[in-house]
Amino acid sequence: MFTGIIQSIGAITVLQRTGQDAQARILGGGLDLSKVRAGDSIAVSGVCLTVTERDAQSFAVDISSETLRCTTLGSLSAGARVNLELALAAGAPLGGHFVTGHVDGVGGVLNSQPEGASLRVTIEAPAALAKYIAAKGSICLDGVSLTVNEINDNAFTVNLIPHTLQHTTLGALAVGARVNLEVDIIARYLERLHTWR
Repeated sequence: MFTGIIQSIGAITVLQRTGQDAQARILGGGLDLSKVRAGDSIAVSGVCLTVTERDAQSFAVDISSETLRCTTLGSLSAGARVNLELALAAGAPLGGHFVTGHVDGVGGVLNSQPEGASLRVTIEAPAALAKYIAAKGSICLDGVSLTVNEINDNAFTVNLIPHTLQHTTLGALAVGARVNLEVDIIARYLERLHTWR
């Protein structure tokens, strides 16, 4: 479980395909890895990955074919910057919202324009996910917890404040960029309860 509050911007140093799967080494970029052990989870641009080994500055992960297919990780290469967050520890502050690291789909940036000191970004979500996105509700973009401003059909807008622009990879978003989306877990469970027979 995560919060969507990014702790560091890391970088992929190695991304090697191994048949249908992949293995990666990720530089922590200042993330405190001292207590991380093999088997621990780290969110990498919103994707929950299991650490296979680590040193003082980096960690390694295996990436399944399903994860490569359903997230943006399959399109990344060595040198790509990624948002990093360690798993939520019991008793730690919950500054964002409950994020599982189980990406629901990939969205595309339709528009980006300054609005005061912020950047207002419009994202198109896959049609199957749009019903889970609500104005003033939570959404996770590449691992970043954000508030939805408004939604129109499959498109929704968020505002990226200066802190978010400086301390996450979202400051480099351009029109056409693809982003990992995780909808609010509460919406998914409510639908399941409503449709259960």
